[in-house]
Amino acid sequence: MSRFTLHELQCFDAVVSDGGFQAAAERLHRSHPSVFAAVAKLERQLGLDLLDRSGYRVQPTEAGRAFHRKVRFLLHEAEDLQTYAAQLAMGEEAELRVVLGDLCPLPPVLALLSGFFGQRPQTRLHLQFETITGPWERLLEDEADLIVHRVPKSDVRMEWIDLGRVAMVPVVAPGFLPFPPSADLTPQRMQAFTQCVIRDSARHPAEPGHFLVEGAPQCSVPDHLMKKELVLHGMAWGHLPRFMIEAELRDGRLLSIAGRHFPGVVEDLAAARRRDRPHGPVGDQLWAFLADHAPVLQPRLGRVPRAKGVPAA
Repeated sequence: MSRFTLHELQCFDAVVSDGGFQAAAERLHRSHPSVFAAVAKLERQLGLDLLDRSGYRVQPTEAGRAFHRKVRFLLHEAEDLQTYAAQLAMGEEAELRVVLGDLCPLPPVLALLSGFFGQRPQTRLHLQFETITGPWERLLEDEADLIVHRVPKSDVRMEWIDLGRVAMVPVVAPGFLPFPPSADLTPQRMQAFTQCVIRDSARHPAEPGHFLVEGAPQCSVPDHLMKKELVLHGMAWGHLPRFMIEAELRDGRLLSIAGRHFPGVVEDLAAARRRDRPHGPVGDQLWAFLADHAPVLQPRLGRVPRAKGVPAA
């Protein structure tokens, strides 16, 4: 009976996936001869030619392709087993690190976290607030266990739970503009007015600034609360989350200028964590708890109210 090792299967998988022994060796941080020897030993034990070495690039034989499909499944199961073992070894976490992003509606999310951690006094909540791409950076650099923010859903390192949609509304205070908002309000007309933007808390920002009017004077702030105060006091204009300005839009203290050239934007709010990292039992319980309580925002907060006299899109 053949007794092949996990290492031999990993070497074979890497050779097939990367197209050669040298590339496989670099991916596995092994020497070329050790990878070559591991695959050769696997072939001897199985009594099969798994690779065709006659061409410029190593190719799997027909038997090799069929065997590789089973190998990929087994390696995936082995990775899951390692993660599960790591979770068992962790026990209940002494601390969970949660990062709230600038799009996070604080009252409902903090109410959930308070209720959850109030029942788990053995685990301390370490809470941090970050902006723009800061939450992603903290998560991907292993400085956070979970974030609540918009998520780059194409990044396969993350898994997420949708918590609702957040409308970002371009707004001004009454009298800030010397003309009424209209569908013809263009970035060129707004160049003379100060725009308030939020500073990215990432050490290495991953995205350019959003909604910026080129050539306009700017002021920068650390969060939406300060941004809201500047806009309310007629010192600047800017985009703010609708959940933060519902009352002001209703009573006229803030006016939407959303129109053809400034349509606003709708962001998906999500809880996210690393897909490729083990999570302890309390972390998994928090994940399930958030999934059970989603969504946390009312649907209307995911729609951009238009400027008066501007038809809805």
